Amino acid sequence: MRTTFKYRLYRSKRDKHLIEQIEVAASIWNHSVALTRRYYRIYGKYPGANRLMKHIARLRRRNPYWQKLGSQAVQDVIQRLDRAYWRFFSDPKAGRPRFKKRERYSSFTLKQAGWKYPGGNRIRIGKHNYKFVLSRPIQGEIKTVTIKRDRVGRLWICFSVVTEEQPKTPAPHEAVMRPVGLDFGLKCFLTLSDGTKIQSPEFFRRGLQEVRKAHRALSRKQRGSNNYRKARVRLAKVYDRISNQRRDWFFKTAHALCERYDFIALEDLNIEGMKRRWGRKVSDLGFGEFVSILEHVARKRGVRVAKVARFFPSSRRCSCCGWVKENLSLADREWTCERCGTVHDRDENAAINICREGASSLGVGDVRPPEAAVAV
Repeated sequence: MRTTFKYRLYRSKRDKHLIEQIEVAASIWNHSVALTRRYYRIYGKYPGANRLMKHIARLRRRNPYWQKLGSQAVQDVIQRLDRAYWRFFSDPKAGRPRFKKRERYSSFTLKQAGWKYPGGNRIRIGKHNYKFVLSRPIQGEIKTVTIKRDRVGRLWICFSVVTEEQPKTPAPHEAVMRPVGLDFGLKCFLTLSDGTKIQSPEFFRRGLQEVRKAHRALSRKQRGSNNYRKARVRLAKVYDRISNQRRDWFFKTAHALCERYDFIALEDLNIEGMKRRWGRKVSDLGFGEFVSILEHVARKRGVRVAKVARFFPSSRRCSCCGWVKENLSLADREWTCERCGTVHDRDENAAINICREGASSLGVGDVRPPEAAVAV
Protein backbone atom coordinates (compact mmCIF):
# COMPACT_ATOMS: atom_id res chain seq x y z
CA MET A 1 0.00 0.00 0.00
CA ARG A 2 1.32 3.44 -0.97
CA THR A 3 1.53 6.07 1.75
CA THR A 4 3.03 9.57 1.81
CA PHE A 5 4.76 11.13 4.80
CA LYS A 6 5.10 14.90 4.61
CA TYR A 7 7.50 16.95 6.77
CA ARG A 8 8.58 20.60 6.85
CA LEU A 9 12.23 21.34 6.16
CA TYR A 10 14.12 23.56 8.56
CA ARG A 11 15.10 26.90 7.05
CA SER A 12 18.74 27.03 5.99
CA LYS A 13 21.04 28.85 3.60
CA ARG A 14 21.31 25.58 1.70
CA ASP A 15 17.63 25.89 0.74
CA LYS A 16 18.72 28.00 -2.23
CA HIS A 17 19.99 24.82 -3.93
CA LEU A 18 16.55 23.17 -3.63
CA ILE A 19 14.78 26.32 -4.84
CA GLU A 20 17.15 26.46 -7.81
CA GLN A 21 16.32 22.86 -8.71
CA ILE A 22 12.60 23.69 -8.60
CA GLU A 23 13.22 26.57 -10.98
CA VAL A 24 15.24 24.29 -13.28
CA ALA A 25 12.27 21.90 -13.33
CA ALA A 26 10.03 24.86 -14.25
CA SER A 27 12.39 25.78 -17.10
CA ILE A 28 12.32 22.21 -18.47
CA TRP A 29 8.52 22.10 -18.15
CA ASN A 30 8.08 25.35 -20.12
CA HIS A 31 10.56 24.26 -22.80
CA SER A 32 8.73 20.94 -23.18
CA VAL A 33 5.35 22.67 -23.46
CA ALA A 34 6.70 25.00 -26.16
CA LEU A 35 8.31 22.08 -28.00
CA THR A 36 5.10 20.03 -27.87
CA ARG A 37 3.00 22.88 -29.27
CA ARG A 38 5.51 23.53 -32.02
CA TYR A 39 5.63 19.81 -32.94
CA TYR A 40 1.84 19.74 -33.11
CA ARG A 41 1.71 22.78 -35.44
CA ILE A 42 4.20 21.12 -37.81
CA TYR A 43 3.16 17.45 -37.71
CA GLY A 44 -0.36 17.60 -36.26
CA LYS A 45 0.25 15.07 -33.48
CA TYR A 46 1.63 14.72 -29.96
CA PRO A 47 5.34 13.69 -29.90
CA GLY A 48 5.04 11.41 -26.84
CA ALA A 49 6.99 11.17 -23.62
CA ASN A 50 9.87 9.01 -24.95
CA ARG A 51 10.69 11.38 -27.80
CA LEU A 52 10.55 14.35 -25.42
CA MET A 53 12.89 12.64 -22.96
CA LYS A 54 15.47 11.88 -25.67
CA HIS A 55 15.36 15.46 -26.94
CA ILE A 56 15.67 16.98 -23.44
CA ALA A 57 18.56 14.60 -22.63
CA ARG A 58 20.49 15.85 -25.70
CA LEU A 59 19.86 19.49 -24.79
CA ARG A 60 20.80 18.86 -21.17
CA ARG A 61 24.31 17.73 -22.12
CA ARG A 62 24.99 21.20 -23.56
CA ASN A 63 23.15 23.16 -20.84
CA PRO A 64 25.00 23.33 -17.46
CA TYR A 65 21.98 25.03 -15.87
CA TRP A 66 19.72 22.06 -16.57
CA GLN A 67 22.40 19.67 -15.21
CA LYS A 68 21.74 21.03 -11.70
CA LEU A 69 18.62 18.85 -11.67
CA GLY A 70 19.09 15.09 -11.59
CA SER A 71 18.28 13.03 -14.66
CA GLN A 72 15.50 11.08 -12.95
CA ALA A 73 13.90 14.32 -11.74
CA VAL A 74 14.00 15.57 -15.34
CA GLN A 75 12.26 12.38 -16.47
CA ASP A 76 9.60 12.92 -13.80
CA VAL A 77 8.91 16.42 -15.19
CA ILE A 78 8.33 14.95 -18.66
CA GLN A 79 6.12 12.21 -17.20
CA ARG A 80 4.01 14.84 -15.40
CA LEU A 81 3.58 16.70 -18.69
CA ASP A 82 2.70 13.46 -20.48
CA ARG A 83 -0.01 12.65 -17.91
CA ALA A 84 -1.38 16.17 -18.24
CA TYR A 85 -1.63 15.83 -22.03
CA TRP A 86 -3.33 12.43 -21.89
CA ARG A 87 -5.76 13.84 -19.33
CA PHE A 88 -6.47 16.64 -21.82
CA PHE A 89 -6.93 14.15 -24.68
CA SER A 90 -9.43 12.08 -22.68
CA ASP A 91 -11.31 15.12 -21.32
CA PRO A 92 -10.84 18.45 -23.18
CA LYS A 93 -12.51 20.23 -20.26
CA ALA A 94 -9.39 19.49 -18.21
CA GLY A 95 -7.53 22.11 -20.25
CA ARG A 96 -4.33 21.98 -22.27
CA PRO A 97 -1.07 22.05 -20.25
CA ARG A 98 0.14 25.64 -19.94
CA PHE A 99 3.35 27.50 -19.28
CA LYS A 100 4.17 28.08 -15.61
CA LYS A 101 6.08 30.91 -13.99
CA ARG A 102 9.09 29.87 -11.94
CA GLU A 103 7.53 31.12 -8.70
CA ARG A 104 4.34 29.13 -9.43
CA TYR A 105 6.09 25.82 -10.16
CA SER A 106 6.13 24.00 -6.85
CA SER A 107 8.06 20.71 -6.78
CA PHE A 108 10.43 18.13 -8.21
CA THR A 109 10.67 14.38 -7.50
CA LEU A 110 13.72 12.16 -7.02
CA LYS A 111 13.37 8.42 -7.52
CA GLN A 112 16.18 5.91 -6.91
CA ALA A 113 19.12 8.31 -7.24
CA GLY A 114 19.99 11.81 -6.07
CA TRP A 115 19.17 11.33 -2.38
CA LYS A 116 20.24 9.32 0.65
CA TYR A 117 18.32 8.89 3.89
CA PRO A 118 20.61 7.80 6.78
CA GLY A 119 17.75 7.88 9.29
CA GLY A 120 16.38 10.31 11.85
CA ASN A 121 15.50 13.80 10.67
CA ARG A 122 18.37 14.23 8.20
CA ILE A 123 18.51 13.60 4.47
CA ARG A 124 21.18 14.19 1.85
CA ILE A 125 20.02 15.59 -1.49
CA GLY A 126 22.77 16.00 -4.04
CA LYS A 127 25.85 17.31 -2.23
CA HIS A 128 24.04 18.94 0.70
CA ASN A 129 22.50 17.73 3.96
CA TYR A 130 19.10 18.97 5.15
CA LYS A 131 17.11 18.65 8.37
CA PHE A 132 13.35 18.29 8.61
CA VAL A 133 10.78 18.24 11.42
CA LEU A 134 10.31 14.54 12.19
CA SER A 135 6.79 14.83 13.57
CA ARG A 136 6.16 11.07 13.17
CA PRO A 137 8.38 8.10 12.27
CA ILE A 138 8.68 7.01 8.65
CA GLN A 139 7.25 3.51 8.22
CA GLY A 140 7.84 1.41 5.13
CA GLU A 141 10.24 1.32 2.20
CA ILE A 142 10.93 4.74 0.68
CA LYS A 143 10.38 4.79 -3.09
CA THR A 144 10.48 8.48 -4.04
CA VAL A 145 11.38 11.79 -2.40
CA THR A 146 9.57 14.98 -3.43
CA ILE A 147 10.56 18.52 -2.51
CA LYS A 148 7.59 20.91 -2.50
CA ARG A 149 7.40 24.67 -2.11
CA ASP A 150 4.13 26.17 -0.90
CA ARG A 151 2.76 29.63 -1.65
CA VAL A 152 4.22 30.98 1.60
CA GLY A 153 7.71 29.97 0.45
CA ARG A 154 8.26 27.11 2.91
CA LEU A 155 9.87 23.89 1.74
CA TRP A 156 8.40 20.46 2.49
CA ILE A 157 9.76 16.98 1.93
CA CYS A 158 7.40 14.13 1.00
CA PHE A 159 8.41 10.47 1.27
CA SER A 160 6.36 8.07 -0.83
CA VAL A 161 6.65 4.69 0.91
CA VAL A 162 5.30 1.18 0.38
CA THR A 163 3.90 -0.52 3.45
CA GLU A 164 2.41 -3.93 3.97
CA GLU A 165 -1.29 -3.63 4.62
CA GLN A 166 -2.10 -5.20 7.94
CA PRO A 167 -5.02 -7.65 7.71
CA LYS A 168 -8.00 -6.36 9.64
CA THR A 169 -9.50 -8.74 12.16
CA PRO A 170 -13.14 -9.15 11.12
CA ALA A 171 -15.72 -8.45 13.78
CA PRO A 172 -17.54 -11.53 15.08
CA HIS A 173 -20.87 -12.22 13.43
CA GLU A 174 -22.78 -11.91 16.67
CA ALA A 175 -21.26 -8.52 17.51
CA VAL A 176 -23.62 -5.54 17.42
CA MET A 177 -22.98 -3.46 14.32
CA ARG A 178 -22.93 0.30 14.96
CA PRO A 179 -23.94 1.89 11.63
CA VAL A 180 -24.59 5.53 10.84
CA GLY A 181 -25.71 7.52 7.81
CA LEU A 182 -24.37 11.00 7.04
CA ASP A 183 -26.38 13.63 5.19
CA PHE A 184 -24.46 16.68 4.00
CA GLY A 185 -26.25 20.02 3.92
CA LEU A 186 -25.61 23.72 3.50
CA LYS A 187 -27.43 24.78 6.67
CA CYS A 188 -26.08 21.90 8.78
CA PHE A 189 -22.77 20.37 7.74
CA LEU A 190 -23.64 16.80 8.79
CA THR A 191 -26.86 15.27 10.02
CA LEU A 192 -26.47 11.78 11.45
CA SER A 193 -29.10 9.06 11.27
CA ASP A 194 -29.33 9.04 15.09
CA GLY A 195 -30.45 12.69 15.07
CA THR A 196 -27.08 14.29 15.89
CA LYS A 197 -26.30 17.48 13.97
CA ILE A 198 -22.72 18.65 13.40
CA GLN A 199 -22.37 22.31 12.48
CA SER A 200 -19.40 23.48 10.43
CA PRO A 201 -17.21 26.25 11.92
CA GLU A 202 -17.03 27.83 8.41
CA PHE A 203 -13.46 28.99 8.89
CA PHE A 204 -13.34 31.00 5.66
CA ARG A 205 -16.45 33.01 6.57
CA ARG A 206 -14.99 33.76 9.99
CA GLY A 207 -11.69 34.88 8.45
CA LEU A 208 -13.24 36.73 5.50
CA GLN A 209 -12.50 40.18 6.93
CA GLU A 210 -8.81 39.33 7.30
CA VAL A 211 -8.74 37.89 3.78
CA ARG A 212 -10.25 41.06 2.33
CA LYS A 213 -7.81 43.24 4.25
CA ALA A 214 -4.84 41.23 2.91
CA HIS A 215 -6.23 41.42 -0.65
CA ARG A 216 -6.61 45.20 -0.41
CA ALA A 217 -3.06 45.55 0.88
CA LEU A 218 -1.78 43.47 -2.04
CA SER A 219 -3.76 45.48 -4.61
CA ARG A 220 -2.07 48.73 -3.46
CA LYS A 221 1.45 47.39 -4.10
CA GLN A 222 3.29 47.70 -7.39
CA ARG A 223 3.48 44.33 -9.10
CA GLY A 224 7.01 42.90 -9.04
CA SER A 225 8.28 45.04 -6.15
CA ASN A 226 9.58 43.74 -2.83
CA ASN A 227 6.53 45.12 -1.03
CA TYR A 228 4.31 43.24 -3.48
CA ARG A 229 6.09 39.96 -2.72
CA LYS A 230 5.77 40.56 1.03
CA ALA A 231 2.06 41.34 0.71
CA ARG A 232 1.55 38.23 -1.42
CA VAL A 233 3.22 36.09 1.25
CA ARG A 234 1.03 37.64 3.96
CA LEU A 235 -2.07 36.83 1.92
CA ALA A 236 -0.85 33.26 1.35
CA LYS A 237 -0.34 32.86 5.10
CA VAL A 238 -3.93 33.91 5.77
CA TYR A 239 -5.27 31.32 3.31
CA ASP A 240 -2.87 28.70 4.66
CA ARG A 241 -4.03 29.24 8.24
CA ILE A 242 -7.70 28.90 7.23
CA SER A 243 -6.93 25.72 5.29
CA ASN A 244 -5.02 24.22 8.23
CA GLN A 245 -7.85 25.03 10.65
CA ARG A 246 -10.41 23.37 8.39
CA ARG A 247 -8.20 20.32 7.82
CA ASP A 248 -7.54 19.92 11.55
CA TRP A 249 -11.28 20.04 12.28
CA PHE A 250 -11.94 17.48 9.53
CA PHE A 251 -9.45 15.01 11.05
CA LYS A 252 -10.87 15.43 14.56
CA THR A 253 -14.41 14.92 13.30
CA ALA A 254 -13.41 11.88 11.23
CA HIS A 255 -11.64 10.26 14.18
CA ALA A 256 -14.65 10.92 16.43
CA LEU A 257 -17.01 9.27 13.92
CA CYS A 258 -14.73 6.26 13.31
CA GLU A 259 -14.27 5.78 17.05
CA ARG A 260 -18.01 5.69 17.63
CA TYR A 261 -19.29 3.76 14.58
CA ASP A 262 -18.30 0.56 12.74
CA PHE A 263 -20.02 1.39 9.45
CA ILE A 264 -20.50 4.80 7.81
CA ALA A 265 -22.72 5.49 4.78
CA LEU A 266 -22.78 8.77 2.87
CA GLU A 267 -23.91 10.20 -0.46
CA ASP A 268 -21.81 10.47 -3.61
CA LEU A 269 -22.55 14.15 -4.23
CA ASN A 270 -21.75 16.23 -7.31
CA ILE A 271 -19.54 18.75 -5.48
CA GLU A 272 -18.50 20.65 -8.63
CA GLY A 273 -22.13 21.16 -9.62
CA MET A 274 -22.95 22.39 -6.11
CA LYS A 275 -20.05 24.87 -6.29
CA ARG A 276 -21.40 26.29 -9.54
CA ARG A 277 -24.81 26.80 -7.93
CA TRP A 278 -23.94 27.92 -4.40
CA GLY A 279 -20.34 29.05 -4.85
CA ARG A 280 -18.22 30.04 -1.88
CA LYS A 281 -20.50 28.41 0.68
CA VAL A 282 -19.80 24.91 -0.66
CA SER A 283 -16.06 25.60 -0.96
CA ASP A 284 -15.95 26.80 2.65
CA LEU A 285 -17.67 23.63 3.89
CA GLY A 286 -15.17 21.48 1.97
CA PHE A 287 -17.26 18.32 1.89
CA GLY A 288 -15.09 16.68 -0.79
CA GLU A 289 -11.94 17.08 1.32
CA PHE A 290 -13.78 15.81 4.39
CA VAL A 291 -14.88 12.64 2.56
CA SER A 292 -11.27 11.94 1.50
CA ILE A 293 -10.05 12.38 5.07
CA LEU A 294 -12.89 10.26 6.45
CA GLU A 295 -12.09 7.41 4.04
CA HIS A 296 -8.39 7.64 4.97
CA VAL A 297 -9.08 7.53 8.73
CA ALA A 298 -11.68 4.77 8.32
CA ARG A 299 -9.24 2.64 6.33
CA LYS A 300 -6.63 2.95 9.09
CA ARG A 301 -9.10 2.12 11.86
CA GLY A 302 -10.87 -0.72 10.06
CA VAL A 303 -14.21 1.08 9.67
CA ARG A 304 -16.24 0.33 6.54
CA VAL A 305 -17.44 3.25 4.40
CA ALA A 306 -20.08 2.98 1.67
CA LYS A 307 -21.26 5.61 -0.81
CA VAL A 308 -24.87 5.79 -1.92
CA ALA A 309 -25.60 6.76 -5.53
CA ARG A 310 -26.19 10.49 -5.96
CA PHE A 311 -29.62 9.95 -7.59
CA PHE A 312 -30.94 7.87 -4.70
CA PRO A 313 -34.05 9.73 -3.34
CA SER A 314 -32.80 9.91 0.24
CA SER A 315 -34.64 13.14 1.14
CA ARG A 316 -37.88 12.31 -0.69
CA ARG A 317 -38.35 8.75 0.57
CA CYS A 318 -40.24 8.15 3.80
CA SER A 319 -38.00 6.24 6.23
CA CYS A 320 -41.07 4.63 7.83
CA CYS A 321 -43.09 3.25 4.92
CA GLY A 322 -40.95 3.87 1.81
CA TRP A 323 -43.33 6.28 0.04
CA VAL A 324 -41.54 8.80 -2.24
CA LYS A 325 -42.63 12.44 -2.33
CA GLU A 326 -42.04 13.61 -5.89
CA ASN A 327 -42.51 17.38 -5.47
CA LEU A 328 -40.17 18.01 -2.53
CA SER A 329 -38.25 21.30 -2.96
CA LEU A 330 -35.08 22.53 -1.26
CA ALA A 331 -37.11 25.03 0.75
CA ASP A 332 -39.09 22.22 2.45
CA ARG A 333 -37.14 21.47 5.64
CA GLU A 334 -39.99 19.35 7.02
CA TRP A 335 -42.61 17.33 5.18
CA THR A 336 -45.44 14.91 5.99
CA CYS A 337 -45.78 11.48 4.43
CA GLU A 338 -49.13 11.18 2.67
CA ARG A 339 -49.24 7.41 3.20
CA CYS A 340 -48.43 6.97 6.91
CA GLY A 341 -48.72 10.58 8.14
CA THR A 342 -45.22 10.72 9.66
CA VAL A 343 -43.69 14.20 9.94
CA HIS A 344 -40.05 14.10 8.81
CA ASP A 345 -37.12 16.38 9.34
CA ARG A 346 -35.67 16.52 5.83
CA ASP A 347 -32.00 15.97 6.75
CA GLU A 348 -32.57 13.38 9.47
CA ASN A 349 -34.90 11.37 7.22
CA ALA A 350 -32.26 11.45 4.45
CA ALA A 351 -29.55 10.26 6.86
CA ILE A 352 -31.69 7.28 7.94
CA ASN A 353 -32.35 6.28 4.32
CA ILE A 354 -28.65 6.66 3.45
CA CYS A 355 -27.71 4.44 6.38
CA ARG A 356 -30.10 1.69 5.31
CA GLU A 357 -29.21 1.87 1.63
CA GLY A 358 -25.47 1.80 2.35
CA ALA A 359 -25.82 -1.08 4.78
CA SER A 360 -27.82 -3.15 2.30
CA SER A 361 -25.29 -2.46 -0.49
CA LEU A 362 -22.52 -4.05 1.59
CA GLY A 363 -24.69 -6.87 2.83
CA VAL A 364 -24.60 -5.76 6.45
CA GLY A 365 -28.23 -6.77 6.80
CA ASP A 366 -30.79 -5.32 9.15
CA VAL A 367 -29.40 -2.32 10.96
CA ARG A 368 -30.70 -0.33 13.89
CA PRO A 369 -29.79 3.32 14.54
CA PRO A 370 -27.42 3.55 17.52
CA GLU A 371 -28.81 5.12 20.65
CA ALA A 372 -25.79 7.21 21.62
CA ALA A 373 -24.62 10.24 19.74
CA VAL A 374 -21.10 10.95 18.56
CA ALA A 375 -19.21 13.59 20.49
CA VAL A 376 -17.44 16.06 18.22
